[in-house]
Amino acid sequence: MASVQYIYHEHEIQKQAKLEKAFLESFHTNEYTFDKPLVVLNPYGIAPLTALILFKLAKPSTVKITVSGKAAAGDLRFEYPVAVTHYIPVYGLYPDYINKVTLELEDGTISIIEIQTEAAPESIHLPEYVHTTPEYFGENVMFVTPSSFSKLVAFDYVGDLRWYTTLDVVFDIKRVSNGRIWIATERLIELPYVVTGIYEMSMLGKIYKEYRLPGGTHHDYVEDKDGNIIILTADPNRNTVEDVCVVLSRETGKIIKTFDLRHYFAPEAASGDRSSSRDWLHCNAVWYDEATNSLSFSGRNLDAIANVDYETKELNWIIGDPNKWPQDYIDNYLLKQEDNQEEFDWFYAQHSCRMLPDGDIFIFDNGAWRSKYKEKDIPSEEKFSRGVRYHINRKKRTVRQVWQYGKEKGSDFFSPHISNVEYYSEGNYMIHSGDIGQIAGKPCDRPPIFFLDKPEGKDLIYYSKTIEIESNRVAYEMKIPRNAYYRAKKLSLYDASEEINFDEGVQLGTLGKSQTCRVKLPAKSQPLPVSYQAKVVDEIDRFQLSILLKPGTYACLILKNNNDQKAYLIPTTEKDALTMCVGTFQPSEANETYLTLSKDGIFGLYHFYILIENKLYDMQLELSF
Repeated sequence: MASVQYIYHEHEIQKQAKLEKAFLESFHTNEYTFDKPLVVLNPYGIAPLTALILFKLAKPSTVKITVSGKAAAGDLRFEYPVAVTHYIPVYGLYPDYINKVTLELEDGTISIIEIQTEAAPESIHLPEYVHTTPEYFGENVMFVTPSSFSKLVAFDYVGDLRWYTTLDVVFDIKRVSNGRIWIATERLIELPYVVTGIYEMSMLGKIYKEYRLPGGTHHDYVEDKDGNIIILTADPNRNTVEDVCVVLSRETGKIIKTFDLRHYFAPEAASGDRSSSRDWLHCNAVWYDEATNSLSFSGRNLDAIANVDYETKELNWIIGDPNKWPQDYIDNYLLKQEDNQEEFDWFYAQHSCRMLPDGDIFIFDNGAWRSKYKEKDIPSEEKFSRGVRYHINRKKRTVRQVWQYGKEKGSDFFSPHISNVEYYSEGNYMIHSGDIGQIAGKPCDRPPIFFLDKPEGKDLIYYSKTIEIESNRVAYEMKIPRNAYYRAKKLSLYDASEEINFDEGVQLGTLGKSQTCRVKLPAKSQPLPVSYQAKVVDEIDRFQLSILLKPGTYACLILKNNNDQKAYLIPTTEKDALTMCVGTFQPSEANETYLTLSKDGIFGLYHFYILIENKLYDMQLELSF
């Protein structure tokens, strides 16, 4: 028996190129008309509730599409411009259902198509309820991105599933200026959730671009005024995480600007016992504001938001509880609480920050710790999460709380981690609490999903709640049981800015060269025991080793040939569960660890070995780079 399992994994872009070539060849070699079009269900293999309808007309015409809902209020409609050859996306199909799709030309001619879909995966749990009206919610859907073992999904006004992807993509879904979406890839670099970068893709599931970067990405990414990508990352050459932001060129994927967050935050300002030398900041959100040309960064472990000039990179101000901050920060950067406020609370362990059109700051305040001091923490029954809006007086350098929602709901809305807020217009907000839980009736003071594989899990109830407020009333509320969701986002499936093209998807940017180390090898090796369950997954731009190693084990992967030897340290440090915002990639074996290596800078045929403590093991594997 081989000591290591070897798998070659095609990139989704490679798979999609083959799918696209096949249906385009069929379309161009056969005559597909308005009455008898080519209908391709799930054309790109990862969005099962979509389809593409292709046909040619005798003369140019607009085409209206109606995807029928189970009730009339669930209909989705869109109109495509004048053309002879049409490629019509179909969004919002129901799973395990014969869907009716109506096409109409400008002269009133109609074609009705029926599309049968398959059932959705069991891991997708439907909402327990959605309370809203079709008049308020319209033809939008609510996307939720997973923090537990589910998928990126979208539900309509009654809670019916209308879109999902089979890929384990994570973090936030963003619609960008060309009508496409950005979503973090499923390509794990490092546990618990650092991935290669983001995909730019259509709602059909076509990946047009993968933007990669050496430190991978986590948590958040936004578009600047020029369309470039502001994205959270880390410096792979230092022993800290989640404390760097870079700007990627939209055209090339190259890094064109770097913000080192060590320059803006003081590590000693961490709350309670959350500080660690590796994850000292835990930056979990970035927001670009065009009006002030500034970036706002959320440092969860420091209970603070820092605002930085986008051009000069100078620190403008910091908002947050001033306790534990060095005096020079208090004197020069921290905004002071305005006097004589009837209601004011600082935020703690926050996720999601955004600047509003009038310059106010809108934050999801998790409240996992309601103090900067561990000894002053309060019982879980008294904790609350909320959306909170603060007004900043830049001249006086003061802050005033002007609105909040969630405190009055108490622990029933308390999520110790993840979650987000959205702003639609004045008085119209969304507050998403992503991981609420109780064990035997007592609110969880740690993220509920961490108890799933613990003895307490048998008594665990957990869920997410997404609420929208309009004119101080609840206009929308959704509760999803038995899943935790990182963020929620209301979008329409159809977008006028989106244009379909059939250019092959590309990878931009680079994973960079993986960091090597120096080791002295024993003279002899022995076969690697099967008990280590080693596996190598080979991809177009990298390969990944997974292996069972106890925490703290010293281990290195060795690539060796007659002319060269490369050694890479395998990370075996115990993971801090309190920092885990996304559990999608958690291994089934507690001792399973991963090493991801970029192929950049590796050329030739190499033999694979593993050094574990002082023993050298032959993996009986050779790969050519």
